[in-house]
Amino acid sequence: MLRVALLRVGEADGEVLEEVRRYLSESFPDTSAIILREALPIIVDAYNPARGQYHSSGILAQIKARPPMGNVDRILGVTEADLYVPGLNFVFGEALSHGGPAIISLFRLRPEFYGKLPDRVLYIERASKEAVHELGHTLGLGHCRDLSCVMFFSNSILDTDRKSRTFCGGCYIDVLEKVKRLMA
Repeated sequence: MLRVALLRVGEADGEVLEEVRRYLSESFPDTSAIILREALPIIVDAYNPARGQYHSSGILAQIKARPPMGNVDRILGVTEADLYVPGLNFVFGEALSHGGPAIISLFRLRPEFYGKLPDRVLYIERASKEAVHELGHTLGLGHCRDLSCVMFFSNSILDTDRKSRTFCGGCYIDVLEKVKRLMA
């Protein structure tokens, strides 16, 4: 069984964490997900005051440097902080492929960020899609060309809204193989 731990990085909405946990357990074959009780404070060194954002790679390095957790195969950080990587204005998330940790940001997933009315269902759906996407990267999946596949790269919230919360047929076969190999 693939065991995934959700880790709060700074602040993170508990209800969203619970919904993402549930969805990850349903989306990946033979997978269980838990929410860790402790939170990881966001490191000041990751903050870029000129951008008003946090460098996601710095946070991932902090997560990776944590002592190993015995019964966990993957760690997914969840934060309210606005994240970026050099060369992009922002990222919804980032992952270290092939077994490393991943992180998603809830900051730009709320409809209110785009001047819309709050929509809890849409917000949780967006968070679930980004969580599945980044966890897929930790298993070694790349970006998919299928616009509706959850592994399609989201350059904007419109891309996130257009894609589904599930894998296309080809990516799902890849996920099945990778999880099976990991558990062997």
